[in-house]
Amino acid sequence: MASPEIASDRSQYTEMARRYKWLEPIIAGFGELELCESDLEVATELLADATGADAEELHQDLREGETRRAELLDELLVLMTPPDPNEGRNVIVEIRGAEGGEEANLFAGDLFAMYKAFASSEGWKFEMLGSHLSDMGGFSEVTFLLKGEGVWTRMQFEGGPHRVQRVPVTESQGRVHTSSATVTVLPEADEVDVELDHNELQFDTYRSSGPGGQSVNTTDSAVRVTHLPSGTVVSMQDEKSQIQNRAKALRVLRSRLLKMEQDRQAAEASEQRKDQLGGGGRSEKIRTYNFKENRVSDHRIGLTVYNLDKVLAGELSEVSDALVAHDAAERLTEMAAGEDSGLV
Repeated sequence: MASPEIASDRSQYTEMARRYKWLEPIIAGFGELELCESDLEVATELLADATGADAEELHQDLREGETRRAELLDELLVLMTPPDPNEGRNVIVEIRGAEGGEEANLFAGDLFAMYKAFASSEGWKFEMLGSHLSDMGGFSEVTFLLKGEGVWTRMQFEGGPHRVQRVPVTESQGRVHTSSATVTVLPEADEVDVELDHNELQFDTYRSSGPGGQSVNTTDSAVRVTHLPSGTVVSMQDEKSQIQNRAKALRVLRSRLLKMEQDRQAAEASEQRKDQLGGGGRSEKIRTYNFKENRVSDHRIGLTVYNLDKVLAGELSEVSDALVAHDAAERLTEMAAGEDSGLV
């Protein structure tokens, strides 16, 4: 990493820094395992000539040492699991109201507040990128950036359709409605990750607008960028400067294109992969928020907790921890299966 060739190449240096971060605890773990093995060997040699209390103490040392060795081996197995290629990246989160009209937009606003509070509790930095307010104060769409340690590890599992079951403020007869909002989690792409050919980009400018269509700006500061080869469109209007909106739109565009390429590669490797956005329909949900029962259910891992009020207030760690642990267990199982089949 200190060589001039690597230090001058941002892409290679970033990749090596990620690999170093992964290898460092593995090397430390192996060092501790070697020390444990050495202690066990010495204790075994001393036991051959020991008697009485000395022998009993050495037997105890051996039992503790063997337990510790087993723990270290388990820890190393986890550490040696190949890291997610997006580990260490910041994330861009997009939330959209999906099925349920204005109630879906209000729920999108609830999810936005939940993630903002969760980010604060985790010590992550929050940056608003863009938003489209709905008529009743929710969001038809909102986009933001999260920066911090472990942000991808935790937030990657939030991507997908989220379903809410509650009595909407628009319901006059007290009936429970089911609505949904979609969450897309993108790894933030660096310029070196995705090179944009400006000949393949179409830029349009227009006046920003808010709920009801009223003018928010009197100049054409809002920007819409279209990536012509993929048809991907990103719009930004929150900033008063066209240049700032353009820069934010390109950040989001790069991240979407990076995720699309990663999804394509993952789909080639596994036919079982499902797109995290889906259609936003009620049947395609990753999680349900039931207000009547104060219940949150994550359908991917069969987890149900009865603290919806706390979850929506940003106390998402219990659900997040379970998802991270489930993912680690699955990757360990896949790695073990690969070893058994001779693939790795």
